[in-house]
Amino acid sequence: MIARTWHGMVPSNRADEYAEYLSRTGVPDYEATPGNRGVYVLRRTEEDRVHFLLVSFWASEEAIRAFAGDDITRARYYEADREFLLELEPNVIHYDVVSAPAPEESAS
Repeated sequence: MIARTWHGMVPSNRADEYAEYLSRTGVPDYEATPGNRGVYVLRRTEEDRVHFLLVSFWASEEAIRAFAGDDITRARYYEADREFLLELEPNVIHYDVVSAPAPEESAS
């Protein structure tokens, strides 16, 4: 499994609006891509800015490519991102997952 991390920063007065925007755009897009194993949206306030860190999990580089395009190191942005983000970071970071919790058993 591969973890893909993306970072973005918005003015604190737009953080709630951006979080809602993410829940309508990027998050469903990640989740709808075959091979996606989940996505976490993390949020941290730092004075007048709020950082968002998206950590998504993928079955393979091919699955990431289906989401991100041929250059999987490039960040993928949506149309309104420019209205929120203080800068558009060009790249994401990938990690090989070497340890993860076991999937939860469904209750019968």
